[in-house]
Amino acid sequence: MKYAIDTRMTRPFPRLFVSLPLFFLALFALCESASAQAIPGEGQGVVGAQPSLNVNSRRNVSVNDPGSFFSAPYGNQHFFGDWAGLQPFLLKHGVHIEADVHEELAGNFRGGAKQGVTDAGQVGVEIDIDWHKLAGAPKNFWTHTMIVNGHGRNASTDYIHDSLAGVQQIYGARGNVVAHLVYMYAEQSLFHNRLDISAGWIPVGSFFAASPLFCDFMNVSICGNPAPGKYVPGGRDWPSGNLGVVMRVMPTVDTYIMASMFAVSPHSYNGGISGWSWAQSGLGKFSTPVEIGWLPEFGRNHLAGHYKAGYGYDNSQYNDLYSDINGNSAVLTGQPFRKQSGVSTAWFQADQMIMRNGAGPTNGLILLAGYMYTSGKVSAMKDHTWAGIVETGAKWGRPLDTVGAMFHYYEMSRASILQQESSVLAGTPFLNNQWGKVWGIQTHENVYEVFYNIHTARGMSFQPDFQYINRPGGTTTYHDAAVMGLQFNCIL
Repeated sequence: MKYAIDTRMTRPFPRLFVSLPLFFLALFALCESASAQAIPGEGQGVVGAQPSLNVNSRRNVSVNDPGSFFSAPYGNQHFFGDWAGLQPFLLKHGVHIEADVHEELAGNFRGGAKQGVTDAGQVGVEIDIDWHKLAGAPKNFWTHTMIVNGHGRNASTDYIHDSLAGVQQIYGARGNVVAHLVYMYAEQSLFHNRLDISAGWIPVGSFFAASPLFCDFMNVSICGNPAPGKYVPGGRDWPSGNLGVVMRVMPTVDTYIMASMFAVSPHSYNGGISGWSWAQSGLGKFSTPVEIGWLPEFGRNHLAGHYKAGYGYDNSQYNDLYSDINGNSAVLTGQPFRKQSGVSTAWFQADQMIMRNGAGPTNGLILLAGYMYTSGKVSAMKDHTWAGIVETGAKWGRPLDTVGAMFHYYEMSRASILQQESSVLAGTPFLNNQWGKVWGIQTHENVYEVFYNIHTARGMSFQPDFQYINRPGGTTTYHDAAVMGLQFNCIL
């Protein structure tokens, strides 16, 4: 039995993003350099950003040795300075430590289910060790470990009733534990960075479809790694990891090919609620993401760009969202859901600096856009399109500030809509999906976000943030929501 989708509830989205790379390339020649020398983000947290910084760097830039990339990106911006001389001593012996406090207030003052304010935050510690310096191991052999403690409430589910696009990036699967393990892996770079191999407990999205620009924004649907790929078990992202190995080959200084294999956990939490239970039951299936990238620099001002395309396949079996074993609605018949073999995810993303404000890979006016697709019979969200802009405050005398804007469009899958229509016909509650609770028939959702990050002191920033959510949760159950946020970050 099939049920038609109400076409009034859906609309096609013109995916004009495919022309944006050409637009970026046409604009780069118009740009002039500015005089500011400081690097943006020195007050913003980059705890856990080392993997994406590495993937986004050209072959002649080594971030295996984080050097100037480590802590408060691209500079020594610790709130407590050099820790009374301890930091220089540790760095001399190859030990890099960053401790970071991050808090996010979010208040829904219009629309949604009801009005209210929540706080969500984390304390994170990252330890990167150069074993060549510390113990005489082979050159360029590193280990990377990231541990967080999360707390707080989720404004999107508590007050907006939107599980698709959380307005707080920091709320997620950290668990009510003192120390949640995000990643712990070893890395070896060979042949002058032409070959890089990482193996251990790794968040898939920290390497694939990754960008250090994404977490400038508070909305969790882009921070770290875009939805929907990070919500399927084979692609889970920060703060969840997978046992896996990643190999990155750079045939030229500005191109790479990256391939991997990850064990897929069938459980809600990879590694358990704490992240430390690596030997979970049910392991045995694999996901195999691959990605190609081009990292050009244009003109005398070295306007940096990042252009990526990737594909991932998970060979696990998952329940079809709609069909039972006979091809009818499982919700209406009560028969077991049909099993689907394999989940595919594909993405394209680009960012291009079109005006430079000073030294550093992100110090300028940057345009970014992308698209990600996941198999709709298994994933409730079929695709996600985004486009945005990021700029530093050099033009108005605030070179350490950052301003940005982003638009998101999320389209839900046909199988998910048919399942929810069946629930209405059956008079039964909507079934939860990968994103959580469902409050109505989900078709599509738009999110608009703007922020201004203010560098207030050494290693510290405050970020006012505004988000407008059109069709919260992808439904018409609640009015559009308007949310004000305030993000605080301090690198200790």
